[in-house]
Amino acid sequence: MDLFDYVRETNMEKEAPLASRLRPTTLDEVVGQQHIIGKDKLLYRAIKADKLGSIIFYGPPGTGKTTLAKVIANTTSAEFRQINATVAGKKDMEEVVKHAKEMLGMYQKKTILFVDEIHRFNKGQQDYLLPFVEDGTLILIGATTENPYFEVNGALISRSSIFELQPLDKEDIKVLIRRAVYDEKGMAAFHAEIDEEALEFLADIAGGDARNALNAVELGILTTERSVDGKIHITLPVASECIQKRVVRYDKTGDNHYDTISAFIKSMRGSDPDAAIYYLAKMLYAGEDIKFIARRIMICASEDVGNADPMALTVAVSAAQAVERIGMPESQIILSQAVSYVACAPKSNAACNAIFSAMESVKNKKTTVPSHLQDAHYKGSAKLGHGVGYKYAHDYPNHYVDQQYLPDEILGEKFYIPTENGYEKQITEHLKKITGN
Repeated sequence: MDLFDYVRETNMEKEAPLASRLRPTTLDEVVGQQHIIGKDKLLYRAIKADKLGSIIFYGPPGTGKTTLAKVIANTTSAEFRQINATVAGKKDMEEVVKHAKEMLGMYQKKTILFVDEIHRFNKGQQDYLLPFVEDGTLILIGATTENPYFEVNGALISRSSIFELQPLDKEDIKVLIRRAVYDEKGMAAFHAEIDEEALEFLADIAGGDARNALNAVELGILTTERSVDGKIHITLPVASECIQKRVVRYDKTGDNHYDTISAFIKSMRGSDPDAAIYYLAKMLYAGEDIKFIARRIMICASEDVGNADPMALTVAVSAAQAVERIGMPESQIILSQAVSYVACAPKSNAACNAIFSAMESVKNKKTTVPSHLQDAHYKGSAKLGHGVGYKYAHDYPNHYVDQQYLPDEILGEKFYIPTENGYEKQITEHLKKITGN
């Protein structure tokens, strides 16, 4: 590093965001994530012993993925290189691999490559790393906010240990906020104070995201005038202004999106209107497409309510049409009505089971339409026996007559089996009345 590089890096460190300046350099300084870095845990022992294999850190933003990578950088005897998948290309990887081969060949020194946002690498870029991970040229540390089982090459997954980081709890966030305000590495030089209620508020509303809380503290200290006592006071109004909206763990392209929509559907299916409306609110708060939500309600109305309450689908479809015409914010009321109706409706998956069962039968069995059901609306049909013997149901009592409708090959099979819930109970009673079975 020449003088200019040194000056540039020194200035960048001084001007770096608070969250970056406070980043721990040792395991003992790390806050939270004790389920993976507790002293009795594998990752803790591996870092301390400097015996790491390839690993992938997976978790929401602000939970310490990059922090743990930096701790490893400070404790390992291996060469440590870092690239960010959002800007790095194949040339960057080629340079890292070349350097890693030289270090291994000349000094028997391993190279750890930390790839931040590894899910941003396309399949070809991930495939390029694979042979070098496999032969030990590189020890890979990947960090991702997305579920690696969806976004990372399966071959890389199979050669790596996956560690899932959890959102930090409220007490962990409070520890970090106090460090930010009072620690020399933080903003102690500004002689700031944070009120207890402001501390509680920021720790709660940060949603487990340390970076979000620290950014709010930094903004508050840098923009608040000193009081008569010469100190900067971070009060509740200041804290509220600096972090105006709760962080919601929801990314419309990530697995949190799928987890939330899954919980939403399962809550409607499970007849819990409170949970269903909560997940609806979470999606709306995060800016989810209201048409997407409406489609899921329609599917649930048919798949999970079905004929136990045929009005559920009508309500869901009407809601879908209404939200397209009205838009937000009024559509949240319409969606809430549809969700609460579907959640509270009696449930049946009989229609869903019926079509799946029938599709399986169609796939596996060749059948022929019974001749008396075949089309008779053309000359000569009777000569072929088509339509001969067909009984018109409306000519009989209860508009029902006993005759064969299923093909001979699957005669007697049952596909639609109504439940005893809601309107399907009436369907069952009606069928028994007219058929005598």
